[in-house]
Parts: sequence; C-alpha cells; structure tokens
Amino acid sequence: MNRLGGREQQVLALLGGGANNAHIAETLFMAEGTVKGYVSRVLAELQVENRTQAALLAHQIGLRPESSEQQPTA
Repeated sequence: MNRLGGREQQVLALLGGGANNAHIAETLFMAEGTVKGYVSRVLAELQVENRTQAALLAHQIGLRPESSEQQPTA
C-alpha cells in the first residue's frame, strides 16, 4: 500500500466497501470525474484490471471504509 497516497487509499477503502463513484465523490467531497481519475490510478498502481479486484485486495489488507471517510471542517 506504500505506493498509494492518502486520498488513493481512501478511495480504495470505499471501493472495498462496495461504494460506487457517486458515493465516493459525496463521501470525500470531490467531483465524480475526480473520483474516476483516482480509481484509474489505484487500479494502475495495484496492477489490477477492475474495481472488483481492487476491492478484494482492500479486504485482504484490512482497509476499511469507515477509516477513510472525512468529516467536513467548519
């Protein structure tokens, strides 16, 4: 996981939880297009072909969605 930055790890954790791009965007306060870019980078970095394989890898390493969610700052 060292190859992934913090935001990429957050996206991967949410992928592992079964989140679609719209949910990831809402959770991490970013545009859906930005999420698509992160998902592409995560797949390339992990050398997997699809988000299902990435999700399985997230589960194998114990990456949890709840640890990746951010709260808005006031």
